[in-house]
Parts: sequence; structure tokens; C-alpha cells
Amino acid sequence: MDPNRPAPGSALADAGVEGNARLTSTTGMVLLALLAIEGLTILSVRSMITLHVFLGILLVGPVLLKTGSTAYRFARYYTGARPYVTKGPPHVLLRLLGPLVVASSLMLLGTGVALLAVKPSDPGLLLQAHKASFVIWFAVMTIHVLGHLKDGSLTAWRELRSVTHGSATQGRGLRFALIALALVFGVVAAGALLPTASPWTTGATGRANR
Repeated sequence: MDPNRPAPGSALADAGVEGNARLTSTTGMVLLALLAIEGLTILSVRSMITLHVFLGILLVGPVLLKTGSTAYRFARYYTGARPYVTKGPPHVLLRLLGPLVVASSLMLLGTGVALLAVKPSDPGLLLQAHKASFVIWFAVMTIHVLGHLKDGSLTAWRELRSVTHGSATQGRGLRFALIALALVFGVVAAGALLPTASPWTTGATGRANR
């Protein structure tokens, strides 16, 4: 047994479970806010295509972070780590939907980014795949959000409240740094790739102004 590894049931191990929950929930709330703005762009996607593309690429960073923190909890639970087993798994429906949420999210973002490499006049099957993945993603994400909203918002609130009340929370600095890095990664990627979207943004803006 690794002497540097927290013993099951120890305060340090329990703090790791709580830290993972706080990272996942806080990242989820950030994603929810960004997705709400992205959803608004869909209402008039031609006139807001630049913002739509920028946010779509920006989302990659937080989505990867949340996927990673969720996968870590999944791995720890199914490998029998006692603190994670004690905490218990999500509802069985949410567990079954989890892989679909991840797969549809990656497909939605992946096809969106891939569309930047083709011409608007000849998107092939990519555009249809992007639209189809959105329908699937929206359906499973709605259930996912509703199932986790209460616990997730309360956990994220505890994290933010610890800052405003000046209370020390183990690993909080690292969690905030990871979220900040995910956002910075998304912004940098969006800034770098946005120029390649000019055939889409310029054409859509022109049609919207006619």
C-alpha cells in the first residue's frame, strides 16, 4: 500500500471526494451559463454566427474539464475507492445517460469545429451531423441538467460561498485554477480558429443584412 495515498475514510480522502464534487459542479454551472448564451445565438444564428462560433469553440475547454472530473469520479467509484463508494453513484438513469451526454457533446462540438474547414456552399454531411447531434444532445442534456441542477447548484454555491466568507477550503485554489485554465484554453482556441470561420461569418452576415 502506498504510504502517501490517503487511507479510505480519512479526512483527506473525504476532502478529495468533496473537492471533485465541487470542481464538477462549479464547472457545470459555468457551462450552463455559457450554454444559455450559446442557446440565444441559435434564435438568430445568421446574425449572431460569429458569437455562435466563438462560444462553440470556447466551450471545448470547460466541457473537457467537466468530462475529466466526472470520468475521475467514475473510475474511482468502479475501482472500489471507499470514499467514492460511500458517497454513492448518481441515479441509475443519470448514470445511463452519462455516456450519451459525453458522446453527444463531443460530437456536437467536434462537428461544429470541423465545419470551419469546409465551405458553407458545400458542407457535405457535416452540417447534417451537427444538427442531428444537437437534437440528441439537447434531449439528453435536458434530463442531465434537471437531474443534477439542485445538488450541483448547492455544491457550487458552497464553493463560491467559501470565497465570500473567507473560509479555507482544501484544494479550492487548484479547482479555480483548473476552471480558469479551461476558459483561457477555450478563449485562445476560439481566437485562433475564428479567422478560419470567415466564409461562414461573412456570408451569414451579408445575408442577414439584405
